[in-house]
Amino acid sequence: MICQDTIFALASGTGTAGVAVIRISGPSALNVLKLLTKKPLPKPRYASLRELMDANGNRLDQALVLSFPAPNSFTGEDVIELHLHGGRAVIEGVSTALNSIDGLRMAEPGEFSRRAFENNKMDLTAAEGLNDLIHAQTLAQRSQALSQMDGSLRDIYEGWRSKLLGHLGHLEADIDFPDEDLPEGVAGAVKPNMLKFKNEIIQYLDDNRRGQAIRDGFRVVILGEPNVGKSTLLNALAKSDVAIVSEEAGTTRDTIEVQLDLAGYPVRLIDTAGIRSATNAIEKEGIRRAFEKANDADLKLVLVRADNWPYVPDSLTAILDNKSIVIVTQSDRMNDDQMFHVKHLKSEVSIVDIIGVSVKENFGLDHLFQAISAYILDVMDGRDLPSLTRVRHRKALEDCIGHIERFETNAGFDAVLAAEDIRMAVRSLGEITGRVDVEDMLDIVFSDFCIGK
Repeated sequence: MICQDTIFALASGTGTAGVAVIRISGPSALNVLKLLTKKPLPKPRYASLRELMDANGNRLDQALVLSFPAPNSFTGEDVIELHLHGGRAVIEGVSTALNSIDGLRMAEPGEFSRRAFENNKMDLTAAEGLNDLIHAQTLAQRSQALSQMDGSLRDIYEGWRSKLLGHLGHLEADIDFPDEDLPEGVAGAVKPNMLKFKNEIIQYLDDNRRGQAIRDGFRVVILGEPNVGKSTLLNALAKSDVAIVSEEAGTTRDTIEVQLDLAGYPVRLIDTAGIRSATNAIEKEGIRRAFEKANDADLKLVLVRADNWPYVPDSLTAILDNKSIVIVTQSDRMNDDQMFHVKHLKSEVSIVDIIGVSVKENFGLDHLFQAISAYILDVMDGRDLPSLTRVRHRKALEDCIGHIERFETNAGFDAVLAAEDIRMAVRSLGEITGRVDVEDMLDIVFSDFCIGK
C-alpha cells in the first residue's frame, strides 16, 4: 500500500535544544523542499546548508537539509529532513509554513513507521523493536530492541511459518492431485512433524516472560504486615523518599512503584499495603491489590520483623515460593537462636534467600542489592533464542498451538480439515510479523508510537 498524501512531524524531542529535526515523507516531499529553499534539490543523502523561507518570503532559519528519494528512505517514499536550530520559535515557524502548503498535513502517531511497514521496509516485529529502542532506558532494553530491529524475532517466526507452509503444501498436493504418482506417505508424514513443531513452540513460550520483563520492567514486589518496614525499605532501595513512613498502621493504602536500573535491567520496585485482617473498605482494597501484585511478581520481598522472628504469618507463608526473598527487618537486634531459625526456614521452604536488614544501621542493604541482582541475572541470562516481547506475540503463538492441537485430533485424518487447521496456524504466525491483511492489528501496533516515528 503506497500512501498518496504527504506528512510531516517533529522527529526529535520537544523543548529547547541545539538541533531539532522535522521529517517530511510522501510524493510531494521533494517539491516542499524546493518551496522552502527556492533552490534546486541538494544531492541525495548529502547535507546542504540552506535558507528556509515561508510563502511570503520571510526568513525562518538557516538549516541543514537532506533528501532521500524513494525507495531508498526510511518510509520507502520520498523523504526530506530539516535539521533546524532547536528553539521553539524556529520549530513553530517552520511547522506553520509547512501547514500552509496544500496537500501537506501533520503525521499521526507512528505513521512514518507504518508507511515503512506498508512499503516493505520493515516487518511488524522490527517496527515494535524501533519503538522499544526509542523508549529504552537500560542496557538490556537497548540490546533487546536493537536485536529485534535487526530481525531476530522475524527470523524465528518466519522460519516457523515456512515450515508450516511446507507441510501445508504436502497436504494440498494429496488433495489436489489424488490420482498422481506422489511419493507414498507424503501426507501421513506431516502429523509427526507437526507434533515436533508444536513442542518447539511450547518450549519457546516457556521463557519466564524474559522478553516482556526486559521491555516492561522486572516486577519486584515488597510484601509484609503493617509497620514491618516496607516503605522504609522502598525508600532505602530507591535512595529517595518516595513513600510516607509512619508509625501508624495502614499508612500505605495503595501500591507505590519506583523504576530502578539493576545490573543493566529495568526493575519496577513496588510497595504494597500491609497485609492483615482489616475492616476498613479502603484498606481491604489495598490488601487485595497487594495479593494481586504478589501473584504477578517476578520476585517477592517478604518482610518479617526481627522481634517476631522466626514467626511468619500464615498469610505470608502462603505466598512464599522459589521467587521469594524473606527479609528480616531490624535484624541488628537478632540473637544467635534467631539466626538458627533462618537456616531452618531455608531448608524447609523453597525460597531464594533469607537476608537480615537494618535500614537504620545501614546493615544488609548491599547484600540485598546483590541478591536481587543475582536473581535477575539468573532468570534473564542463558537463553539462546530471542524472547518474545509482547503479549500479542504470545497470544498469536498460543492460537497457533491451538490450531495444531485441533489438527492432531482430526478423526480419521481428513486431509481437507487438516489443511485448513495448518492454514489457520500459518495465519496466526503471520499476524506477528504482519504477513496477513489485518487493519485493526496495525492500528494497535502503531498507535503507541510517538508522532515523529
